[in-house]
Amino acid sequence: MKILVCINSVPDTTSKINFTDDNTKFDTSGVQFVINPHDEYSLTRAMWFKEKQGASLTVVGVGNQSIEPTLRKALAIGADNAIRVNTEATDGFSVAQQLAEVVKTGEYDVVIAGRESIDYNGGMVPGILATLLDYSFVNAVNGLEINDNKATITREIDGGKEILEADLPLVVGSQKGIVQENDLRIPNMRGIMMARKKPLTVVEPIVAEAATLSQSFEKPEANAACKIVETVDELIDLLHNEAKVI
Repeated sequence: MKILVCINSVPDTTSKINFTDDNTKFDTSGVQFVINPHDEYSLTRAMWFKEKQGASLTVVGVGNQSIEPTLRKALAIGADNAIRVNTEATDGFSVAQQLAEVVKTGEYDVVIAGRESIDYNGGMVPGILATLLDYSFVNAVNGLEINDNKATITREIDGGKEILEADLPLVVGSQKGIVQENDLRIPNMRGIMMARKKPLTVVEPIVAEAATLSQSFEKPEANAACKIVETVDELIDLLHNEAKVI
């Protein structure tokens, strides 16, 4: 079984976010990048299939050379090899097109991608990718088992969970729950040293056009100062005269 895990490099949540060029571009200066959390859960689950079922495990990212440290971390965690598509990740549609070409070339049985990235929260790539490939697709997955050529999938639905079966090939949009947080792996020294010798292949992109264009960005407004009230009458007065909600 050949597994491909899609890896997105995103800003650490502790990073201070700024924009440049009249708020049209993200400022990467001084920002620490990490594996997208949903993708890290995907990678950890794929590692289980590698260790327990002998699956081969490849990770792929779309971006310039700056994403290679993130891919190297995935190799240090245990992926067999990595692929970087040498183009900027402009929007979900163009990224999915690039990933589809990688899947077709490598003939992967299972593609696991985080359901969304924590930077833009588009949530588009896994579904578009499955459509381009004509693969089965299940999103919001928090449980995945594979035996022979059939997958058993658990996903969240309103008020409960749903258990599905699907034949391979398959695209999965995963999230927290596909493994537990304490199952996530931290690269050890041996893994880091081995990662330096593992192949990281750079492939040139296919011709693909973005379907969306970001016009501008803006930060959320700062939270207003907290006001402490002493009586119910004072609260009612503030809600009526200041907040004007009653």
